[in-house]
Parts: sequence; C-alpha cells; structure tokens
Amino acid sequence: MSRVTSIEELNTLKDSINKGRKYSKQVLICGGTGCISSGSNEIAAKMEERVKALGKEDEIRVIKTGCFGFCEKGPIVKMLPDNTFYTEVTPEDVDKLVDKHLIGDEKVEELLYVDPVSKKRISDSDHMDFYKKQERVALRNCGLVDPEDIDDYFLHDGYTALHKVTGMEQQAVIDIIKNSGLRGRGGAGFSTGMKWQFALNNKADQKYVVCNADEGDPGAFMDRSILEGDPHSIIEAMAICGYAIGATKGLVYIRAEYPLAIKRLKIALEEAKESGVLGTNIFNSGFEFDIEIKYGAGAFVCGEETALIHSMEGHRGEPTTKPPFPAEHGYNGYPTNVNNVETLANIPVIINKGADWFKSFGTEKSSGTKVFALAGKINNVGLIEVPMGTTLREVIYEIGGGIKDGKKFKSVQTGGPSGGCLTEKHLDVAIDFDSLMEQGSMMGSGGMIVMDEDDCMVAVSKFYLEFTVEESCGKCTPCRIGNQRL
Repeated sequence: MSRVTSIEELNTLKDSINKGRKYSKQVLICGGTGCISSGSNEIAAKMEERVKALGKEDEIRVIKTGCFGFCEKGPIVKMLPDNTFYTEVTPEDVDKLVDKHLIGDEKVEELLYVDPVSKKRISDSDHMDFYKKQERVALRNCGLVDPEDIDDYFLHDGYTALHKVTGMEQQAVIDIIKNSGLRGRGGAGFSTGMKWQFALNNKADQKYVVCNADEGDPGAFMDRSILEGDPHSIIEAMAICGYAIGATKGLVYIRAEYPLAIKRLKIALEEAKESGVLGTNIFNSGFEFDIEIKYGAGAFVCGEETALIHSMEGHRGEPTTKPPFPAEHGYNGYPTNVNNVETLANIPVIINKGADWFKSFGTEKSSGTKVFALAGKINNVGLIEVPMGTTLREVIYEIGGGIKDGKKFKSVQTGGPSGGCLTEKHLDVAIDFDSLMEQGSMMGSGGMIVMDEDDCMVAVSKFYLEFTVEESCGKCTPCRIGNQRL
C-alpha cells in the first residue's frame, strides 16, 4: 500500500481503485454484531464460496458491511446495482440468491420485506417506512462500505476532509465546526466547536484528542455500530480535531466488551498508517498525528469524561469536579479534547459539505441529525438516524412501525439512566436537546426504549435505580447513599 501525500495522489488512487474494480454486481451483507449473531458470517462465507465456484469473483463482489440499521429484519443482504433489499436471510437461502438473482436476474420474492400495512412485498429500501424519514449523516457509510478495506473509504470521500484542513488555519477549521451548530452527541449537548476552541486556546507542549467509545447506557448500540461499520470516519475526525487544536496524539477509549468494533478499528488504524493519512508529515503538511486504543472494563461512570481520563491513566474511574475542564487539565495533566463516537462521525462530512449543509437538517438550536438505538416493545427494532426536530410519534409509529402485537403504547425511555420516561401526551414533542429537557427527560447518547401497556413503571424505575446503584463509583454521597435509599 503506497503513501498518499497529496490530493492529486488521492484522486489518482481512487481512479486506480475504480479501474481495478470491474464488478457488474455487488452483494452487501450486514456484518454488524446483531446480524453476525444471526448467521451473517456463514451467509457471507457461503456466498463467496458459490461465487468463486462459478468463476465469477471478477464480476460479483461480496462485501461484509456494517449495520444497515434494520436489526429487526436481519440478517440483511442487499444487491447492487438494482438495490434489492432482502431480509431475514439464512445460510440456506444463499443458493437461491445466487442462482435466481445473481445468475438469473430474478428477484427472490419470499425474501423481500413485507409491508405490515399493505402486506405487499417491497424490494427497494427507499420505499420502506423504516427508512423514508431517515437521513444518514453519521451513519452515511454503514451498510455501504467494507469497514476492513480503506479503499472503500477512499472511494466515499475518505480523508479528503483531512487533506482540506491541513491547508487551513486552525481557527478556520474550528469556525466551521462552530458555525455548523454541532452539539455533543454523548448526552450533554455542548457545542463541539466551543469545546475545540477551549482546547486550542490552552497552550501546551502536548495535547490529546480522546474518542469516548464507552457507551454504557442500557439499550444503546450507536457508537458500537459506527465503529463496526465505518471506523475510518472516526480516525479521520480525530486527526482533523488534532490538527485544529494542536494535538499530535489520539486515544480511543473503548469498552473491551466490543470485540468486533475493536478488531475493525485496529485494522483501520494499520491501513491508515500504511497509507500515510496517519503518522508523520500527513499530506506533506508537517502535521503528525497517531492514535492508540485504551480499553475500558465496562464501568458506566467512565462514560463521563473526567472519569474516563482517570481510567486511561490507570487510576480508579471517578469523576472530578470541574473546573478545571479537560481542555485545561486532562490526560496526564495536558489539555485534552473528548468527543464521543457519533459526534466525531459528523466531522468529516461537515468539513466536506460545509456548516450550512449540516444546518439544513434539524432545528435552530439543535442542528443536524441524531442516531438512536430503537429498542423494546416496538415492531422495528434497530438503529435509526433522523433530523433533529422529528417527533416521537414519527419515530415510534412510522419508522418504528408501532407497538408489538397491537398493544397500547405506555412510555418511551430516553437519555439512559439519567433520562426520563415520556408518555402518550408527549408523542408530538420534537426530538431535540432542549425540547426533551423541557419535558423532564433528555437526549442522552441515544438509547430509546419503548414500553407497552404490560410494562410496570414502578418496576422500570426500580430497574434503573438498581443499575445506578450497581454502577455508582461511590465517590459522591447523593449517588452512593441517595440511590440506595430511593
């Protein structure tokens, strides 16, 4: 793999990749954790074996991608260029898909998605209610690229944003992020641009960029899915942040319970270093940046940035009172910027398409989109990304397909253990940082658990209290004692 040192070389590389790929058809197979647990690895292996046996590996490309989002209907297999979307595929279905679709150019009707209202089979995901109101920004490459092949990322504007910023003033980069209105997707909703500004303003010989991939909320799997499906977007974003604030080192703090995300991140890091988009003298700009992985043991409290930093330093994962903020005194005492995975996933596309493009989604005070892990008593369990300002009703009844078994909706829990439960009277509330806070809940990192008439709210409250008691680091009296008394 040759080093890429200029935009000309990057464009030449992309042309070369395109010329080398003369595939007439592509088979995209969901390779996210959920689908793997349902047999997608076996589907991919069998598909590759059949294509090879037919001598068509130069015509048909089989790709294990990241999560398509529609977890309820996995494993998913998507055929290109005709965009046919097959659901609940099993290894036993591979022969039919090869013989009938890939060879015979005929759809396998019984594997197409059945619309629950019209009862009609739908072959194109763009016409499914689950996808109609979604806008995939942070998830733009998940289910589209091979997460273990940097060439795929290059072909989807990969590392063009990093090249762009290395020719800019640091302040100009931060101003784009500020003007975009991007707010932290990890829960607090603080201005990402302002966070970067604080880190730039604090002068030091060494600074750090930290990616928070801890994700401890019950029912949340957004960050894991992004790292599994598009790890290079996070590497590129961390490097962009490093350039903007004057940092040369990055750290990804990820829970060891995410083995697939870790594996793919490691592969992506090696590819990035070999390609020269990570390491020394990136794009011949004199900028250097490297990333290492730090493992967490699954402590919920380590999702808080100061506790996370202490854990990375080898100390007990306990939060500290702010100020000082990590931007002043962070990892090993140096200025440190901490953003979560989803926040970072938005960075390259904002740099490439501009702040105004990003602000075209969402509301005045909450721009862009938000990824949610939709779970619980809902027909379409999965990973969704919607513009800020979308209502709970749209998410639950249109994208989510309503409540399982036709039962009555009771509540949706948002914001993790620190959030709240919203009831039927809140269904038309817009999903954004401020609106949810006004209703007594919060955005959180994006877990959204739906409950029906059979769920007992006392039991739900008890579950979350038990969770907070179990996960308490024990430092502060209101948490250590107060939760036990509650």
